[in-house]
Amino acid sequence: MKTRFLMLLLLVAASQAWPQVAVNFQTTFIGNTMRVDYFHTGTASEEHFSVDRILNDGAWAGSQAVLLDTLNRGLYFYEVTDAATGALLYSRGFASIFGEWQSIAEAKTKWGTFHESVRFPWPQQPVVLTISKRDAANKFVPLWHTTIDPAARNVNPAPMQSVFNTKTLIENGDPATHVDLVILGDGYTAAEMEKFGGDARRLIQALFEVEPYKSRKADFNVRLVETPSAVSGVNKPHPGIFRRTPLSVSYSAFDSERYALATDNRTIRDAAASVPYDAMFILINEQTYGGGGIFNLYSTVAVDNKFSDYIFVHEFGHSFAGLADEYYTADVSYELPEITVEPWEPNVTALLDPAGLKWRALADPQTPIPTPWDKEAFDAFSNEIQKERRELRAAKVPEAHLEALFARKRQTMLEMIDGMEYKNTTGAFEGANYMQHGMYRSAIDCIMFTRNKQEFCPACRRAISQVIDQYSK
Repeated sequence: MKTRFLMLLLLVAASQAWPQVAVNFQTTFIGNTMRVDYFHTGTASEEHFSVDRILNDGAWAGSQAVLLDTLNRGLYFYEVTDAATGALLYSRGFASIFGEWQSIAEAKTKWGTFHESVRFPWPQQPVVLTISKRDAANKFVPLWHTTIDPAARNVNPAPMQSVFNTKTLIENGDPATHVDLVILGDGYTAAEMEKFGGDARRLIQALFEVEPYKSRKADFNVRLVETPSAVSGVNKPHPGIFRRTPLSVSYSAFDSERYALATDNRTIRDAAASVPYDAMFILINEQTYGGGGIFNLYSTVAVDNKFSDYIFVHEFGHSFAGLADEYYTADVSYELPEITVEPWEPNVTALLDPAGLKWRALADPQTPIPTPWDKEAFDAFSNEIQKERRELRAAKVPEAHLEALFARKRQTMLEMIDGMEYKNTTGAFEGANYMQHGMYRSAIDCIMFTRNKQEFCPACRRAISQVIDQYSK
């Protein structure tokens, strides 16, 4: 094990030490996408990788100019290097369901296996794929690597033949210079495909009413892929409603009743590849409040809830830009570590170095850091709402009762925030990323903090714009 780890360190060190030059896309890659499917297996303290298949995932939709990821986001990071020279050709940060699963209690006593994929331009020559993960100091350390020869017999270059119907909602230009968003649906029957299209149009409209998406709408293409289900609705284990659907979306992820994820990665990726895509969203044909979002994987949202528009925008912030949740009073399943390092997410900070605040350029120099706000009263009210929410869930009341509770919570919070001194100020407000103390956000309110208003804080707006630039140049 020590020898293997040393070899990985030497491999990454060699790639980093090699003089990096601008990659010529035309001479280095062909116009297709290479998708590497693999199994990610382990426990809370160890993890292993094994290749499932390597195949052609359709025409390359990403940028041909911005091939190296400099944003430093994600729990994991993958690099594609030239096997002969060690030159870095492509890289991206990402997160995964496995990475989240490692943080729950179950992972301490059980093994878990999840199917995952990484995608990059199809190389003309053999390459080395290396996957790294952040260590305790938040530095990327290599975990695994494999050499890929595009001419090898275990690499399938056959073009994918989609069996799904597709539709275009927004077409602004060449996929290489635009963010290409694909929307899938789960729990929609063939007779509900018109509803699927209508839900997608409504939610996309909500997204582009919010900055910075509103100003950058011309940088996006949006397409639908229809994946009809035999039944309407998806799996909901907590209330005992069990269903099997094409994309396997299920509530109760990590035993959190409203967290909705899908683990059939193969099927999801094959469906998404029916169109060019950089980012993915899965609509859930349900009213029950819920959703989820994992950086550079996908987002999910229940479409018929009163707060669906908000959830759509919020969860896309996770999956598209790597934004952290800024709230901290909700029930979560994660075992949270002691704060010892600065988090990688661009919209929260441990404020270990106040002078080096990561969004310092957005703040007025006269604003006190940390920034005072009426946290004690806000927390007391939030805890009362959480208690009432748990009681309603335990009583299994209709969803309308919970929607009414959320609406009352929203109105009261708006009134509380409206009276706070620094309500329109960029600073460092304590309470974020599930941590009541020791973690800070850039504004009193934000889409990543509450359901109060459809507006991102300055740190989130900047972070989203940076990712749009990564795909539209």
